[in-house]
Amino acid sequence: MNSKYYRKKLALLIFFLLCTPILFAQTTRVSGVVTDASTKQPVPFATVSFLGTSIGMPTDNSGKYRISTSNAANNKIRVSIIGYHDITLPVVPGKDQVVNIKLIPETQELEEVSIKAGPKPKYRNKGNPAVELIRKVIEHREQNRPEAYDYVEYREYDKMVFSFTNVSNTLADKKFFKKYKFVLDNRDTTSAPGINLLPIFMQEQIAQYYYRKKPEKEKTRILGQKTTNFGGSIDIEGMSSFFKYMYSKVDIYENDINIMTNNFLSPIANEAPTFYKFFITDTIVENNIKLVELSFTPRNTQDMLFQGKIYITLDSNYAVQKAKLGINKNINLNFVKTMEVDLDFLQNPDGRFHLSKSNTLADFGASKTKGSGIFGERTITYGDYAVDKPRSDTTYNKDAESVASDEVKHRSDAFWEKNRLDTLTQTEAKVYKNIDSLKNMPSFKRTLNIATLLFAGYYPLKYFEIGPTNTFYSFNPIEGFKARLGGRTTPDLSKRYYFETYAAYGFKDEKWKYFLSGTYSLNNKSIYQFPQNYLRASFQRDTKIPGLNLQFVQQDNFLLSFKRGVNDKYLYNDFYKFDYVHEYDSHFSYALEFRNWKQTPAGSLYFINNTGNVPNMTTTEVNLNLRYAPNEEFYQGKIYRVDVPNKYPIISVDYTQGIKGAFNGAYNYQNLHARIDKRVYLSQLGYCDASVEASHIFGQVPYPLLDIFAANQTYAYSLTSYNLMNFLEFVSDRYESINFDQHFVGFFFNKVPLLKKLKWREVVSFKAAWGGLSDQNNPNLHPSLYQFPVTSTGQPITYALNGTPYMEGAIGIENIFKFIRVDFVKRFDYLNNPNVSEYGIRARVKFDF
Repeated sequence: MNSKYYRKKLALLIFFLLCTPILFAQTTRVSGVVTDASTKQPVPFATVSFLGTSIGMPTDNSGKYRISTSNAANNKIRVSIIGYHDITLPVVPGKDQVVNIKLIPETQELEEVSIKAGPKPKYRNKGNPAVELIRKVIEHREQNRPEAYDYVEYREYDKMVFSFTNVSNTLADKKFFKKYKFVLDNRDTTSAPGINLLPIFMQEQIAQYYYRKKPEKEKTRILGQKTTNFGGSIDIEGMSSFFKYMYSKVDIYENDINIMTNNFLSPIANEAPTFYKFFITDTIVENNIKLVELSFTPRNTQDMLFQGKIYITLDSNYAVQKAKLGINKNINLNFVKTMEVDLDFLQNPDGRFHLSKSNTLADFGASKTKGSGIFGERTITYGDYAVDKPRSDTTYNKDAESVASDEVKHRSDAFWEKNRLDTLTQTEAKVYKNIDSLKNMPSFKRTLNIATLLFAGYYPLKYFEIGPTNTFYSFNPIEGFKARLGGRTTPDLSKRYYFETYAAYGFKDEKWKYFLSGTYSLNNKSIYQFPQNYLRASFQRDTKIPGLNLQFVQQDNFLLSFKRGVNDKYLYNDFYKFDYVHEYDSHFSYALEFRNWKQTPAGSLYFINNTGNVPNMTTTEVNLNLRYAPNEEFYQGKIYRVDVPNKYPIISVDYTQGIKGAFNGAYNYQNLHARIDKRVYLSQLGYCDASVEASHIFGQVPYPLLDIFAANQTYAYSLTSYNLMNFLEFVSDRYESINFDQHFVGFFFNKVPLLKKLKWREVVSFKAAWGGLSDQNNPNLHPSLYQFPVTSTGQPITYALNGTPYMEGAIGIENIFKFIRVDFVKRFDYLNNPNVSEYGIRARVKFDF
């Protein structure tokens, strides 16, 4: 009995001795700076880790590091980076200590110091406690999102400020700029260390947000909105939408974060362990909450990935309590010198956390290393956060309050003082008044007018603006040199009535062309602002290439005068039009159009049937267009709207009815057309712009009224046309088509050692059209129809798709010199048609981050 007693005592003693190091273990914390032994400069991105473990981190831009461990056996640290000798140094377990490290470049031999280096540990996900922790965060991601609650509501204060950086302090003393001294002296030298900021644009918005889970609905009620207004032709709302697209709200719980027009992989995305390296670098206590500091860095420093730190709660929630997201200096991102996203979270009563503040800032410049530029910052502060607080059904229904009304845009100063959830700096508080004073100065107005001429192509003369300038001169085989001059009235003349006109003269055909339109706005808003609601009547006499489809340019654009192949088939068109357009805040719109259209062939084009040559053809049509673009945002240019991309589809349906006998209309027919456009985001594989389209013509019509496939005979790459198809090459009375334009954003090139330094990006596209021509519209079976055009030798140039689809594909490189895209295009079918090219090189200008 006594022996059993002593054996138990001995076992307890051994167990106690074994557990003592664990029970009384102390944390080892090591921090310091890594520098170059020769230059004394900091060494960023060096890996500092405890020897033989995955606990470590890369040094920051200042060469600083800080790592910790509670394992007393970890008594050495190792430092490594390409270009330097690895170094291993002893540390004292259980102590806080500073170890500053000098690295020896590989070209410099050790003299007095003898270092015994072991094998370099390879980073692995397997057995890595940092990766195990991040997988726990991923596993609990959905429960930590606001949508996990049945009801959520909060007040949101959103502030955006854009500033010029490092503007010379003596600029205001120069003669030309003295008049702008009140603006130039309003500097901020504290918000961004080392950068001198001159704020020029600012927007504030206060909104109330409501969310209900079942049935799912959300509503944002805008309470106040205030924006600097430069006047002139600048679309402030569109510019604000684009800035918000660049500085999108950052939700770290999403797989992908769209920012700076690119998709960044969240460090807690499902695939994060595949693309990031994670290191446990510290454990801290903040507001009585124990947190793990998790540092992360991209495996490939050029990919669209963050680097930084996230702080994880050590409880059953594994929630993000704080995050600091930055970018690597090698990232394949244009014009961005630095970028940082700071996220702060507060605890809810149930122990989970909600986002309390988000701050996104970026420094832009033509060069990433020097010179002036633009600094942008968006700060979103959340207050009055409440969960599981049900409201009446009407609270969650979207209404007029979801859109910023004129009243909301003109709140008093007292309103802003009372409702801001953050304070303005002394510099920010002066921005609105300074810009209001600036826009009324005659010299600034003249400068703005010159800028409008250069970038938008119009020169304003108060009540009338002249343009667009890129159409003043062009040439083609039919008209020869073509001179054109035109313009339109501005809202300064009237917000109800608008007039637009131009006159053009071809020196070869010696004919005048002209256009005149009158528009009446039904909602007393500019017809160039959303939402449009107007009536328009117009007449146009001009030339057109059958099947030419232009996007964001006009046919008289000088650059489009250069075309490949045979280009001598034109139409003289007379258009009489009456239009009614009505857009809604939901971005549903409809348009009704009555059109009388007279087509006269020109050049080598002709209309001929069994009665002989037909001098012209007249049709009368009524068209209904329905369009729905949910959550659409855009910048309103002088001529076109430039969409701000998003994940939502754009759906359009057109129905056209030809009316025989009305105003000399010669044909009865119906045309039903539908199209869907959508951008599909593919995380690290970039994005794909996709479209599908279909059309069907009912009734018997000659070939000018058939669907003429959009061809492109210029040397510019067209996104919407077939780049190796000739004008008038294919017609159809029914077709379906697909178009895919895939941008890989450098995903593959970033892995190629030498190629990745060029920052090029891959692009692949594919277009195909299926269709055919019914017997009733075949001129070979019905001689009364116009015969398809042929060459002077009788060789056909216009065909119907014969059951085989037309297909073409392209592989290309974009981001050449940061703005050029070049594609190698291949045509796959109908290669025996005359004057066709199987291959081609096309180029396109595209500015992107």
